[in-house]
Amino acid sequence: MDVKKMNQPNQGIKCIVNTCYYYMNGDQCSAEKIEVQPRNAANTQETDCATFIPQGS
Repeated sequence: MDVKKMNQPNQGIKCIVNTCYYYMNGDQCSAEKIEVQPRNAANTQETDCATFIPQGS
């Protein structure tokens, strides 16, 4: 999934993972889109943000 980093936060997405490339101050996400996996998750603990990239990448 090719995701572009925007210059402004993506409204409606709150992200507190401050080690992510797309993280912005104020717990904002600058990814133009996100992908959450896996398809058959049964609860929150089984989900994962597939868009995550470590800072510095």
